[in-house]
Amino acid sequence: MPMSALESVADAAVRTTYTFTSESVSEGHPDKVCDYIADSILDAHLEQDPSSRVACEVLCKEDRVILAGEITSDANVDLQAVVRRAIEEIGYVDPDQPFRPDAVEILSFLSQQSPEIDQGVTAQTSLSGDQGAGDQGIMFGYATNETPELMPLPILLAHRLAAVLAAHRKARTVDWLRPDAKTQVSVVYGDNEPLQVSDVLISTQHAAGVDREAVRAFLVNTVIPEGLAGWYHDDLRILVNPTGSFVQGGPSADAGVTGRKIIVDTYGGMGRHGGGAFSGKDPSKVDRSGAYFCRYVAREVVRNGLARKAEVQVAYAIGVAQPISVKVDTFGTGDERAAAQFVRDNFDFRPRAIIERLDLLRPFYRSTTNYGHFGKPELPWEK
Repeated sequence: MPMSALESVADAAVRTTYTFTSESVSEGHPDKVCDYIADSILDAHLEQDPSSRVACEVLCKEDRVILAGEITSDANVDLQAVVRRAIEEIGYVDPDQPFRPDAVEILSFLSQQSPEIDQGVTAQTSLSGDQGAGDQGIMFGYATNETPELMPLPILLAHRLAAVLAAHRKARTVDWLRPDAKTQVSVVYGDNEPLQVSDVLISTQHAAGVDREAVRAFLVNTVIPEGLAGWYHDDLRILVNPTGSFVQGGPSADAGVTGRKIIVDTYGGMGRHGGGAFSGKDPSKVDRSGAYFCRYVAREVVRNGLARKAEVQVAYAIGVAQPISVKVDTFGTGDERAAAQFVRDNFDFRPRAIIERLDLLRPFYRSTTNYGHFGKPELPWEK
């Protein structure tokens, strides 16, 4: 439960207190625009050919969209149409901006997947006779019982604020909101449990000529109470557009690239990250499917009462089905040995087994792109 005032937190001297901060970004942030285009291209291929191998990178700047990477698929996809539709769905439709569906130039530098990678990933040609990992690497999954979603509170609230802001923009509650935005939430913890939200920062793009106080009033009186819900209180410290104005935004002003928001995509810095990005990659790439499965397993450890917090790490070698290692950490909040045995007995970390268990060959990846890949109940690794 949130406490009534920041002073009451300070009075709790017996607690070990600290403040943890996480940020989120809206779907109109330049990097997220690129992630959404990449996942739209992935979905378009999976709709026609579930065995498609896709590793699509995107760069956006002003009136140009650059596609690069490797795609091997029997699908016949109109990339130009997919990109333009994605930009329109995000909301970049202002006729006075260079980045809009009918104005962007789309350059494609896509080739097929390397046959040397393919022979290790395809079960029929791999040395093990099973589908191997699409790359070497390490992936992490994290879960905590501090929220019903089993997510850290700071990133969960930051996502909610960004999503509420986008919902009001699309509903045209006010007519001056624009797609680019960032949110940040600071939470005071005592004895490793969240006590109270202390600070909220929102920077949101808006139309020219809008009074700064009008922007602040709408965010303070509508967006923030709605986004924080029961964690809202009157003693919040709030910053809104601290540079004064935010008219120039999105790819019209700044460059965006896929994979640059990996901490936003995961746990807001609360859990570790292996380094691999998610968007634009089909599930044969364990950067994505392995991280999703580690989250699924960590959730099951917490849900089964084996720990209050859990982190799962897996490591792979390219072309090899069985992971090199799997590690479980409960941070002293449970029986780590029992948790590790539970994971060994119940979860198969081979790429093919992960894909089948989570049903990952479906074209649903656009629903993962924004407001976190974790904590949304409709996603298969959250069930």
